Amino acid sequence: MTGKLDPAGLADFLGAVGAADPAVIQGAAYGEDAAAIDLGDRTLVVSADPISLAAERAGQLGIHVACNDVAVSGADPRWVTSTVFLPDEDPETRRTLADQLDATASDLGVAIVGGHTEYLPALDRPLLSMTAMGTTDRFLPSGGATPGDRLVLTKGAGIEATAILASDFAEECRNAGVETETLETALGFFDDVSVVPEAAAIRELATAMHDPTEGGLLTAVHEMASAAGVRVEIAREDVPIRPETRACCAAMGVDPLRTFGSGALLAAVPADRVAEAVSAVESIGVEAAAIGEVVADDAGTGSGDGADEVDAGTVVLDGTPILDPPRDDMYALWEAAGDS
Repeated sequence: MTGKLDPAGLADFLGAVGAADPAVIQGAAYGEDAAAIDLGDRTLVVSADPISLAAERAGQLGIHVACNDVAVSGADPRWVTSTVFLPDEDPETRRTLADQLDATASDLGVAIVGGHTEYLPALDRPLLSMTAMGTTDRFLPSGGATPGDRLVLTKGAGIEATAILASDFAEECRNAGVETETLETALGFFDDVSVVPEAAAIRELATAMHDPTEGGLLTAVHEMASAAGVRVEIAREDVPIRPETRACCAAMGVDPLRTFGSGALLAAVPADRVAEAVSAVESIGVEAAAIGEVVADDAGTGSGDGADEVDAGTVVLDGTPILDPPRDDMYALWEAAGDS
């Protein structure tokens, strides 16, 4: 099955940690965006991410997704290595990817310092694996949320998925009734995938930050809750969703809360600093909204439907517990395309 390992399978795999090293502040763990390594006066933040299915803007997405994980951990991304597998020797594909990587990294002020590139004919599209690095004096783990915090989301749910639908599935969206103007606007969402600016704007106010990617907002919230050992309650009506996202997702049967969400920053913020956090993000021209609350694992939700008995690490959406992170809705589209 395509997609992330389930939490139990991932925990089993992450049991392979190599040699013990006291400099490792944060190692590999479910829900954590990045590793943190003590350098003495600074902390090195390192994160790796693949781009395996999105085709048209793979280089652009690859840089942003890796750098986002460093940014939401409280660091400024500075260096990237890129591992690229190409399906064939087509010089146009190679040049397009290189141009995307170069332009996107340059825009972020990030240096591409190494990596590996080779041909792999078994692939039907490029496969990228990016590693981003940066330093900070205040590392922010995904698991730093505390009961009483509020969750703030920037931009909206499903930003990355909307752009992918408007590029890789443009014809299908059009056939399902999405207007050309809507698709053209949605295609521009590729330029909204970075959360580096808003992460820098909000990080001094946050107790934890996270980058919704595969599985979307609900998976990101589940990962934050699990890493922190808390429950999180959110309401769908409070989650900002752009009109283009609603249109493209509705046309293709995708839930905006359960699909690729790069471009949104999820931050846990003390309740008395929510207005300040939203204002800080809006001051750089990015929209933000409070969408939920962090709840202690022994506190009831008052819903009367059993949600007050669920364990820590659970998301409660509109009063209904979501015990496991959802599989991304986009995978069914790629699988169907592969079968056709």
